[in-house]
Amino acid sequence: MQNLKNCQGLAPVFLIRSQSSRISKSIIPSLSVWDGHLSSRWRSTGGHGRQKYFSDRVPKFRFALAGLLAGTGAVLAYRHHQGKVEWAASSAQLPVTQTSALPVYTLEDVTKHCSLDSGVWVTYKGEVYDITEFVAMHPGGDKILLAAGGALEPYWALYAVHEQDHVLEILSEYKIGVLNPEGLKKQESANTSDPYSAEPTRHPALQINSLKPFNAEPPASILSDNYITPSVIFFKRNHLPVPRVDPETYRLEIEGLPGGVASLTLSELKSCFPKHTITATLQCAGNRRSEMNTVKQVKGLNWGIAAISNATWSGARLRDVLLHYGFGPEVAAKAQHVQFEGLDRDVTGTAYGASIPLNKAVSEEGDVLLAYEMNGEDLPPDHGYPVRVVVPGIVGARNVKWLGKIVVSEEESKSHWQQNDYKGFSPGTDWDTVDFKSAPAIQELPIQSAITHPAEGTSVDSSDREVTVKGYAWSGGGREVVRVDVSIDGGTTWHVAELRTGDKGQHPAPSPPPGKAWAWKLWEIDIPIPHRARELEIVCKAVDSSYNMQPDTVAPIWNLRGVLSNAWHRVKVKVNEDLKGEK
Repeated sequence: MQNLKNCQGLAPVFLIRSQSSRISKSIIPSLSVWDGHLSSRWRSTGGHGRQKYFSDRVPKFRFALAGLLAGTGAVLAYRHHQGKVEWAASSAQLPVTQTSALPVYTLEDVTKHCSLDSGVWVTYKGEVYDITEFVAMHPGGDKILLAAGGALEPYWALYAVHEQDHVLEILSEYKIGVLNPEGLKKQESANTSDPYSAEPTRHPALQINSLKPFNAEPPASILSDNYITPSVIFFKRNHLPVPRVDPETYRLEIEGLPGGVASLTLSELKSCFPKHTITATLQCAGNRRSEMNTVKQVKGLNWGIAAISNATWSGARLRDVLLHYGFGPEVAAKAQHVQFEGLDRDVTGTAYGASIPLNKAVSEEGDVLLAYEMNGEDLPPDHGYPVRVVVPGIVGARNVKWLGKIVVSEEESKSHWQQNDYKGFSPGTDWDTVDFKSAPAIQELPIQSAITHPAEGTSVDSSDREVTVKGYAWSGGGREVVRVDVSIDGGTTWHVAELRTGDKGQHPAPSPPPGKAWAWKLWEIDIPIPHRARELEIVCKAVDSSYNMQPDTVAPIWNLRGVLSNAWHRVKVKVNEDLKGEK
């Protein structure tokens, strides 16, 4: 800390403001749920029995999300004929209907209906909808009201997952008329700018899971080609539009420490704190979710095995910054968490947020960084430019990008993504029974491995005599991967793969200190092909330094959000017959 004394201009600068945490309300995106059950029931009764319906049904809605957020790519809908939430995966347009018999409204007519007292009308693609009845029931009704008296398009542009079959179908039930030509022309000429119009350019090799917000993973076949994942193909996980941040005006605010609120510039962060570099793997909580979907459909982006990547990160230690601004025993005695808030925001101004335990944040062994470099260069826009939190060993969701605020607090972040998402539940818990408060937020992830070569459904030649199998392995919490077992007969017999901690030809890195194995290990093995084999079921499983092992099947760890998917990874390949050798 001695060098801080000589750093001009970085004496603690505190703004005159309350120390109390100003945490944004958890976000529930507008119009994420169109409740077919409510709509059908209400219309069949003509709206009668409304009070009884509320008393019967509201408790079940209490824990239903008004969407698992644009970032998850999930849309929920309660279906009358099933009585529970279903998943609809395909995009669609509203069905073409005859509108000649419907009333024609002016834009002024729609604008007048902008509250529950006057009725809530909205427009979509030139048609008018009265959603007053639905707003009263919608768990995110306050977000729906943002569009009251106007067009849905600007809000749905932020959460593009709304354009799904079931959402559009239920919306059509509330249709009451059409806009007149003049009103339609006014809307078309209005500035409804796409919040995703300034997104950065992405590498064409990425396999896209959602465009808005952008979420993509590299092809599995190239994931393990490099020990350090090139930034351009490092998996992309965004929950909201990528913000444009001017590095010259950027400020990082720090709250919850003695003296008020500190404001730190990018230049100060870089020049006045020691630069620290670590190699760390980040993994999305939903990595390998697609395998859970084969058991039973879950809610979330359909990630394959590549929502994980490895990089070098450089920046200031969070510990150093907090100590400089007054963190001490008196703060530690009452605080338990460090909250992070990003500069990426939804249409309501609500920012992405998360938190980690205080002891991880301030530990000398924790290696938590306020990172401004990735793989030796400035952070790319998709990865949090100009500053992000890198919390090694912890689920990617807590590694908040475009960092705008840090709060040392007695409480966890109130963010939706901390309180009502990224939590694991029993396979028996469904959307009618889930209580998000009953489960802790995911922090450290379990042991993980996957096969990157060969790919599912490909073929190998029996004349090769051997099959080469490659993959990655990683464990959360800094636990080192000590072994990867590989089988080509579905798990009957096993072989131990060779582990490596660098690219081929490089000297292997020494084992990290206990509890600081932040980076993955790549592995490879050549296994003889059994005589006359026609198909191989290749399986891998990893073991970490605490002897944690992967479960053998998906079903016992299935959960409604499809997170923590780490069963044995299985790949089936065909064996081409060596006709020459058979003669």
